[in-house]
Amino acid sequence: MFMFPSFLPAAVGQLSEPTSIALAQSIQSQAIATPLSPEPITTTYVHQGSGGTPILLVHGFDSSILEFRRLLPLLARKNETWAMDLLGFGFTDRQPDIAYSPVGIKTHLYFFWKTLINQPVILVGASMGGAAAIDFALTYPQVVQKLVLIDSAGLKGASALSKLTFAPLYSLAAEFLRNAQVRNRICRTAYKNPSLISSDALHCGDLHVKMPNWNQALIAFTKSGGYSAFKFNQLAQIRQPTLILWGDTDKILGTGDAQKFKKAIPQSQQIWIKDSGHIPHLEQPEITAQHILDF
Repeated sequence: MFMFPSFLPAAVGQLSEPTSIALAQSIQSQAIATPLSPEPITTTYVHQGSGGTPILLVHGFDSSILEFRRLLPLLARKNETWAMDLLGFGFTDRQPDIAYSPVGIKTHLYFFWKTLINQPVILVGASMGGAAAIDFALTYPQVVQKLVLIDSAGLKGASALSKLTFAPLYSLAAEFLRNAQVRNRICRTAYKNPSLISSDALHCGDLHVKMPNWNQALIAFTKSGGYSAFKFNQLAQIRQPTLILWGDTDKILGTGDAQKFKKAIPQSQQIWIKDSGHIPHLEQPEITAQHILDF
């Protein structure tokens, strides 16, 4: 019988793969004081490894730190490595009356960094986490020593869900996204290799959905408009050396944005991750980790 942190949903016991079980067992929580709320926000994170410039991993939309279950241990062999659940996502506490928005995410991320890390980091963002990482690097350039974007959002703007205008439609959209069959289809689209879509992968992808107030926070973030498309003149202001990693068969965002980011960000290099879809850190974790460590 595996022992997991008590703040995780009971369904955590359904995890079956060693990397998933090990990461879930290592999840910690910390009360982070921010200007967003009178009460500290109980924030979930994983911290492993030592030495080198700290690496901070930022997950994608409607995801959690379990997204990094295969990548984080590989990075932690060489570097101090952190992963944290963004405001409104993962297993971080979803308090009522907080503005769940990109500004809220950025503020919460900064105070998490200031409380627990407080030295320049290599910031790694995957999918929507890439847009969050870009936004953070532009606002707090002194915090980010280098930037890594993995199949990053940020060039196409908000999702179609954010264009809905009536509250009942938001609720219906959230319930639609909660549906196991819908999440299964999204998961299958994200991977190139269908053999990796195990029951464990599906459990990792929807465990956070069972957290209290999941749907309210998701609706609030959607109403905020999410991340707008960054203009090229904004991306040109990124001064940090930037590594752009991209799955060569990304069916979620496509592959065209990889070169657009490369063209727009001054000190950037772009590398294709072969035989990978939207989530190379899950499909090709060893190769992805090696590129980040070499960078």
